[in-house]
This record gives sequence, C-alpha cells and structure tokens, in this order.
Amino acid sequence: MFRKYGLSAIVTAFLGVGYYYFALPVIHIKSASFWGFLLFLAICYAVLVGVFAGSELITRMIKGHKPITSGERIVLNPKKITSKKVKFAVLSVIAVAVIAVGAIFVSSSQFFNADKYQKMLAVTESNFNEDIAELPLSQIPVVDRDTAARLGSRKIGEVVELVSQFNVSNYYTQINYQNKPTRVSPLEYADIIKWFTNKSEGIPYYVKIDMATQDTELVELKEGMKYSPSECFGRDLDRHVRFAYPTKMVDSVSFEIDEQGKPFWIISCYDFTIGFLGGYDITGIITVDAISGDTEYYKVGEVPSWIDCVYKADVVLNQANYWGTYVNGYWNSIISQKNVVRTTEGYNYLAIDDDIWVYTGITSVVSDESNVGFILVNLRTKEAKTYSINGAEEYSAMESAEGKIQEKGYSATFPILVNIADTPSYFISLKDDAGLVKAYSFVSVSNYQIVGVSDTLAGAEAEYRRLLKESGKLEGEDVPTQTGEISSVITGISTAVLDGNTAYYIMLQDSDQVFIADVRLNDLLPFAKPGDSVKISYSVSGGKYLANTVDITVS
Repeated sequence: MFRKYGLSAIVTAFLGVGYYYFALPVIHIKSASFWGFLLFLAICYAVLVGVFAGSELITRMIKGHKPITSGERIVLNPKKITSKKVKFAVLSVIAVAVIAVGAIFVSSSQFFNADKYQKMLAVTESNFNEDIAELPLSQIPVVDRDTAARLGSRKIGEVVELVSQFNVSNYYTQINYQNKPTRVSPLEYADIIKWFTNKSEGIPYYVKIDMATQDTELVELKEGMKYSPSECFGRDLDRHVRFAYPTKMVDSVSFEIDEQGKPFWIISCYDFTIGFLGGYDITGIITVDAISGDTEYYKVGEVPSWIDCVYKADVVLNQANYWGTYVNGYWNSIISQKNVVRTTEGYNYLAIDDDIWVYTGITSVVSDESNVGFILVNLRTKEAKTYSINGAEEYSAMESAEGKIQEKGYSATFPILVNIADTPSYFISLKDDAGLVKAYSFVSVSNYQIVGVSDTLAGAEAEYRRLLKESGKLEGEDVPTQTGEISSVITGISTAVLDGNTAYYIMLQDSDQVFIADVRLNDLLPFAKPGDSVKISYSVSGGKYLANTVDITVS
C-alpha cells in the first residue's frame, strides 16, 4: 500500500521540485503555468501509481499469489464499475467544466464588459502648446533603437578583451537620465563557458547612449552585476525573482539606471482586473539591484520617480484602443461606429518633465492616411492625454521626408512629435543602408508637404522654419537666415534670464559676434570662463546668433 501511494507521492514531489526549478510556474490561480504545474503533478502521480500497482501485481504472480484477494483494496476487475456510474461521473465533470468556462467568459468578455474595458485608461483632453514645450536642438533624440544597438555593438568592439567574453544585450531601454533622453543596455555573457570564467567578477559594464548627441559610453562598474537574464542557476534573473515572489505574475523586464548610474532590473507585475481573465493590467513592479540582487516590490502609484518604464508600450496602447473602440458601447463599435477611433500602427517616445511618455496618432477606424489627433501616455503613472490635431498620419510624413531626398535612398525612422514655434511637427531621422543617421527632417503635421531636410539638425530646422513662414504659419516670427559652426576660445561670458531660463552670452576670440546659449545646452556652461575652449553650432535669427549645441573644454 505505501509503495503504491506513499512512494508515488514522494517521487511526484521530487519531480515537482525539479519542474518548479526549471519551468518556474507562478503559484497563482489565474496563471496558465500554475494549472500546467498541477496537471504535471497529477499525471506523474497517476503514472507512478499505475507503475507501482503493476509491479506489485507482477510480484504477486511470480510468488504464486492470486491477483485478487477479498481482503485487499486492489481492484483489477473493471466489471465492478457500472456503465451508469461512469456516464454520471463523465457528465458531471463536463457540466462543471462548461459552467466554469461560461462563467469565465461572461465575467471577462468585452461583449459583457465593454464599459469597463473603455475605462481602463483614463484619458483627458489637453493643450499641445501648454504640455509640449519647444525643445533645444540638443535635446531632440535623433537615434532610434536600431541605431542605438549599432552604436552599442561598435563601442564594445573597441575593447578587445570584452568582445571575446561579452555581448551587448538587446534591451536598450529608453529612459530620461539626468533630464537627457538616453538608452541603456547591459552586457551579457557570450555563452555558458564565459559565464563560468567570469561569474566571480560579474558583468563589469553597461552601455549608455545619449539619443540627442549619439555619444556612446561604456560605463564601468566598481562591482560587477551578478544578476541578469544571462546568469545561470540561482543568479538567473527569472529564477531569482520567482523564488522571491512565487505568487507574482510578471510581465516585461527592462534595464534601467538610477540618477547615480546604478543598474537595476525593473520587472512589471500584472493581474486581470475584469472578471477572471479579462482586463490585463500592470499592478506593480519589482526592482532588482543588478549587483547585489536585493529586491523591492512597489504598487502602482508608489513607484520611485527615477523609474521610467513601469508600463510596456503595447499594454497602454492596447488600452488606448479599448478607450477609442468602446466609447459608445460594444454594439456601436461593430455597427454604426460613431466616434470610434484607433491608434496608428507605430509609436515612439517623448521625454517630458523627467518622465517617458509613449505617443502615437489617433485615426478613424476607416482606413485612411490622416490622423484626428494624438495620444500620449506616461509609462510610469499611466496618465493619458489626447490632443485634437488633424493632419497626416506618421507613415505619410515618413514617405514625404524620404521623397524630399529620394535620390539618396535614405529610410525614415518613425517620427517624434515636437513643437516648433507652437506648430505640431514631426521630427524624423533619415538613415542609410548601414543604419547610420545621415540627415534630419522636420515635417508639418497639418501639411506634410512642408518638409525641411538637411544633413545637420540646425539646418533642417532653419529650412523648416523658412518654409513655415512662406506658408503663412509663422507671421512676424524671425526665421534663421543662416547656420554655422565655430571653434574658438572664450574671451568673455555673462548671463541673463530669458523666459525663465538662464542664457549665457559668449564672446569668442577672432569673432565680433555674441553667441546666446541656453543653460540647458550643456551642464558645464555655469563653469565656463575666459580661456576655455568651445565649439558652438548656431543659427542666425533676427540678427541674433543662437547656439544650437555647445561643447566646452573647461580648464
């Protein structure tokens, strides 16, 4: 008896521990992995009971015992089970299953819960010019994720001893680091052999890319990262988190750094908020110190401000589509489709007030090439705003930018929504076949025939502003008449406050002009003094020499 049931239970438990260690199922009733785990245990137990029962029968037969005795509980005669009992049991199981599935469907379906799905994302109408300020050229991200990956691979290739041991991982998370749009990604072990030879020191670097300047830095850590997806055994990130939080259903994993440059893993946790399996939403995050492995759980609404990626873009944009689809109920979304809108196919990111916002266009459900507005969603707080701005959808603007210099065969990146002279505009980088940024473009949202293109950022803006003025959109505004670049030595520097921001007036050796630079262009401006070397790219507007970028070598 013990051999058949007790030993089966012990072996099943042993197999279950192995399954849990490698498959890492969530101990949660709403998780498919949990039910798969239970099914695995049930099958293992049933098979083992059958195996031990069969071995016990064979043993009895070898020893000359009868297979069935009146005092034993082993039942080998199937005739004792009547067909009526079997039918009743089968029908009972089917009935319970049908009722359970029906209850899950009713409680979770969009048909019965359209209003709840529509309200998953709280969207407010807002003012574009008030929310999205005009950025200095030095803060406009010109690098997309693909180009960032190329820059990262090139950077690690400069260090021979790293190339043979590590690769750059594929995360390249976009964050707002010290008020600059930045992508970061850690290194990872090249293979398991490299893990064994380097695990004691850990992963020594991560890559940091300034998306505006394309400056790429291989940041060395005082102590290597010991927890990551490329680790093995107990240091594997998924296993480390699962053992610490066995009941948490986890979604996306992102790599971030805090304001001091310390690396962390950010793991989003989710739950179903409508019925049993409907209303997928993020409910909190787990932070993992990539060096020490220390973990912390934060509910949504309690997340530290330095963390940018709580929500994955796909999650909030899916909810944005619920908001636009079920605005007047389920049947309206199918039949009359009054006021029904959807998001456009692509999206990009904006850095606003030290947070990352995902943005995409809003268009009608009838396929066309125009937007009726835009939606922005904060990836830390899920605050959502819409802007009623009619104009070209993003792919039309991309084609317009490509067509402006079609002879070069450049391909356009997905646009970034920017404010140029209180005019909603698309900023687009143009890349060659090698994936390198070769030109820049600004396209009017309301009229995608207005396109400014140049091989410099300042030149593209100057051309765009000139075209806007010609079209009558910038009446009375001074438009840059020329652009240039100068490298020299500072002979004089002073400050003034313009529109609430500190501006630096810089005089240079061998130049009669005074260059005006916003303090946000370079953190070293407050420390600049006569005698320091400086390189300034500038635009001339209304007779003023306005700095677009400033590089300073402080002595």
